[in-house]
Amino acid sequence: MAKNPGLNVDWYPAILPAGTGIHLQTSVTIDGNAAKGTLYTPAGRAPRDTTVVVLMHPRVDFSRHYLIPALLEAGHAVYAQQARDAGNDLRLVHEQALLDLGAGLEWLHSVGFRRTVGLGNSGGGGLLTYYVQQSQKAPADRVTRTPAGRPSSLDRATLPELDAVAYLAPHPGQGALLGRCIDPSVTDENDPFSVDPALDPFAEHNGHRPAPQSSSYPPEFVERYRAAQLARVARIDAIAREHVAEALAARQKVKAGEGTTTDRHRAGTARLITVWRTDADLRAMDLSLDKSDRGYGSVYGPNPETTNYGIVGFGRLTTPDAWLSTWSALSSNATVAKAGPDMTLPTLLITYTADNCVFPSDFQAIVDSIASTDKHVDTIAADHYGRPIGDGNRDAAAAVISPWVYDLP
Repeated sequence: MAKNPGLNVDWYPAILPAGTGIHLQTSVTIDGNAAKGTLYTPAGRAPRDTTVVVLMHPRVDFSRHYLIPALLEAGHAVYAQQARDAGNDLRLVHEQALLDLGAGLEWLHSVGFRRTVGLGNSGGGGLLTYYVQQSQKAPADRVTRTPAGRPSSLDRATLPELDAVAYLAPHPGQGALLGRCIDPSVTDENDPFSVDPALDPFAEHNGHRPAPQSSSYPPEFVERYRAAQLARVARIDAIAREHVAEALAARQKVKAGEGTTTDRHRAGTARLITVWRTDADLRAMDLSLDKSDRGYGSVYGPNPETTNYGIVGFGRLTTPDAWLSTWSALSSNATVAKAGPDMTLPTLLITYTADNCVFPSDFQAIVDSIASTDKHVDTIAADHYGRPIGDGNRDAAAAVISPWVYDLP
């Protein structure tokens, strides 16, 4: 991991090719949001002669993604669509993120690019798979309500289709990812230090060893642990749905003219859910599980015990709507497992062999879930952010993606 985490996705110290065009675009979504994007165009290339590679992540700003300079050098335009709540897990509703992407693609189509190819890096994989699924359905057949029960507006939106999708170190979806990272030993959601000793991933009696030694968790413990992770997700789902029901009841009372002051306050306020300890994937500590080239530690740092009890982690603070739509391994629609069987576009899938966020079994499950019959798989020796293991360049993935794009019909 870079000393400055802000550089993990950034193209620093690379520079854009001379003559690169840069256009800042704001498109208005069907629900009135300002969908902001950045278009980079190679010098001397007209849109009608150019493929535009479309980058989007539900929670990270990809406008300075490390592959952009190399893709431009190869002659492709690159468009980075910003999700309306990028950097803010609090309100991240995937159905709204699809509206943002749809508005950006509608503008790109109006500009006249030869084709649009999605690049689903990390959490962008689940997002783009969900988008493809919904874009290929008739509006009336799309998801009409978010998992929290709010209108999605997807049935009213224009969702232009992509021509193909490249997956780069994709994970199975934010909720599915968190389902493997969440610490199931938490016994009280209001107490960040509550621990069930029988499920404690950092207890020696369960197989843990301090960093940098690899832990060794018995198979029986791994099985119990993973079941308990989903059980904790289900408990938080219940809390989220209770909050949603309370707010709905309050709104109905206010609408009927029967609401009290408390009802009016509750109707307009989203309860917040704090999710303690979300950096506890056993594979971060036990290198014998899902063997790969990775080292000890998680995507957040080299000592998960420290980060698990710290302030970082996936989905640490959310609204009930965001939890159910994005962070729940049980309720979210934005997973490759759910949307992949409808993903039939030409597909390229690239895994990084030293990834400590996406593990071999995760990647294989994604490959198996994608229904495309035109599917290419490649591997690169690098970590989750493309930094090479041994000799190599950080933009090695561009050398795989670019010829694949040129070979598309």
